[in-house]
Amino acid sequence: MMDVATRAGVSQATVSLIFNGSAGVRFSEATRAKVFEAADSIGYRFIRRAQSRTPNDSKVIGFVVDELASDPWMSLAFEGARSKAEEFGLTLMLAVAGEEREQVDDVFEKMASQPLLGLIYGTILTRRVVPPKALTKWPSVLLNCYEAKHKIPSVLPADMVGGRTATERLIRAGRTRIGFINGQEGIDASRDRLRGYRQALSSNDMAFDPALVRPGNWEPSAGYDGARALMALAEPPDAIFCANDMMALGCYDALRELGLRIPQDVAVIGFDNREIAQFMRPALTTLILPHYEMGAIAAEILIDRTGGLERQHDQIKVECPLVDRDSVEMPRD
Repeated sequence: MMDVATRAGVSQATVSLIFNGSAGVRFSEATRAKVFEAADSIGYRFIRRAQSRTPNDSKVIGFVVDELASDPWMSLAFEGARSKAEEFGLTLMLAVAGEEREQVDDVFEKMASQPLLGLIYGTILTRRVVPPKALTKWPSVLLNCYEAKHKIPSVLPADMVGGRTATERLIRAGRTRIGFINGQEGIDASRDRLRGYRQALSSNDMAFDPALVRPGNWEPSAGYDGARALMALAEPPDAIFCANDMMALGCYDALRELGLRIPQDVAVIGFDNREIAQFMRPALTTLILPHYEMGAIAAEILIDRTGGLERQHDQIKVECPLVDRDSVEMPRD
């Protein structure tokens, strides 16, 4: 499916949803035609999952997360997995395990009393984990996390590609000096979005200037402080990429205090596509964190494995689509 997605110029999630005919998802005929033509061109033969059988007494997928924070990501992932499970007459059971090993083991022990098909284990932060032992006893998929030896399939956001997409969007808008306000240090998402930023600069023959990169912590205050520091440089940027939307919110406040217009003086792009992004003025251009699609893909992988269909890829990274609004370029009349 990844080869089909590359040839068709769409995401893996789009290919999967079109092949499965997922309820409630609509695509144009042109997009559908591109996907099926790409599949035909490489001789891809789709195995319909309706032909795969799951054990009659296994009707529950355990969905275990380390925490349910105020951020919506794991709730969106749960909804994606639940929707996919319903297509196969399966139920999703949610549990919060926390970080303590004893608490985690207790949650999985209770799960084991159910007619389990398998387990999805998700984390709020994208990170490497030491999998609980229960994940080696049941067919399992890691969601928004991964383990060092890649023995358990994992589904992650394509943060590095997303960082590159965001930066290249600013370059296409004619911006030549692009600042970057990063997230919390030591976090996978921060590392990968910075890599994407640097890749985009290199691919467009633009020099990397460490003075244009400011540390952050995902909060509006970091976006405010970072923007003030960037604009105080002898050569300030004409665009700022904020590694999440909340820092972009603080960046907006700082630029307004300095009497600068968005996007006329400084273009701004975020990451996450939080609900507030569309209501910022101007509306914030950003990228979607695809947790709904990630949840659906994780459930799909689990159902495939229990139906006897093994995948070649032990780690899937899901595209973070760009949402173009008004903070990079002025809308045309």
